[in-house]
Amino acid sequence: MILTINPGATSTKCALYKVKNSSDIKLFSEKVINHSDDDIMKFNKVADQIDYREEIVRNFIKTNIGENETITACAGRGGMLTPVPSGAIKVNHELVDFCLNDPVYHHASNLGAPLAFRIAKSYGVDAFIVDPVAVDEFSEVARISGCKDFPRFSFVHALNIRATARKLAVKLNKDFNEIKLVVAHLGGGFSIAVINEGKIVDNDNRMEGAAFTPERAGGIPPIPLVEACFSGDYSKEEILKMLYGQGGVYSYLETKDMREVVSMAEEKNKNAELIYNAMIYQIGKQISAMASVLKFNLDGIILTGGIAHSDKVVNDIKNRVNKLGPIFVYPGSNENEALAATVSRVLDEREEYLTWPVKK
Repeated sequence: MILTINPGATSTKCALYKVKNSSDIKLFSEKVINHSDDDIMKFNKVADQIDYREEIVRNFIKTNIGENETITACAGRGGMLTPVPSGAIKVNHELVDFCLNDPVYHHASNLGAPLAFRIAKSYGVDAFIVDPVAVDEFSEVARISGCKDFPRFSFVHALNIRATARKLAVKLNKDFNEIKLVVAHLGGGFSIAVINEGKIVDNDNRMEGAAFTPERAGGIPPIPLVEACFSGDYSKEEILKMLYGQGGVYSYLETKDMREVVSMAEEKNKNAELIYNAMIYQIGKQISAMASVLKFNLDGIILTGGIAHSDKVVNDIKNRVNKLGPIFVYPGSNENEALAATVSRVLDEREEYLTWPVKK
């Protein structure tokens, strides 16, 4: 078995895959454990959640693994590291320390490597992360921000974006390294990215021109933000929570659950309707902006992530951007499967892995 662990802002996704070889991988068991706002907000820092989430993962293993089964490797979702190439990175003590104590930004994805490392140690096997959010394949021109002191950089849901792009390449009978796509990952956080010839050459990052999400503020006006930072009314921690964790839909409606938001909007709650429509409006703008990177010559648009389960959300986005190209929907996360597939190739020595610290 390969165990995969995918911690997100509002859930922990665990899966066990039976592996014979890198071309024979079958899902054995998978579970999404959702965390309530109360569960998460009782922790001051993301790193403080490690024991809470480890217990959840161990309960999943205990419930699902048979006496004659064994774990041969663990794969965790990659966190917010310094820029790295795509691929697998073997987890060591240095990477665990970085993820818990010194990440570029604090986010639940940073728990992927430490959780995988803890579980792997119990079984005497190796742990890996794959395609972390720090995968940075920006083109040179994409790095220019408009101020030399603040270059643009990539932070993106690389794992699911690359996994769904590979699926679509197979569907279209195209080489992954030739396909041109815009991929919109829509979950607790959003990543709207350009795939060009196998690389994520641009994306909206989470705090630039990005659409707001269920919990993130996205690209808010900079002058009021600067004034708030220097007003003395807020601590740095309070500002960061306003932007990330308690921003976006949550700041307006006090919920991060888009099912609730859609329900409220359909019941003609005027405020919910406005916020929902604004989110769809901003998603459409960002998809269109990313399509312009490809000069509007694209093989298609992918809608993926948990929110893509909503027919209403998907249809409302389609109505805004369907003239750009064909739209393909891969609801939910394909991340666990991508983690297992990559690690399986590593175990079969068909793919090399990197070690931390990684020099890009």
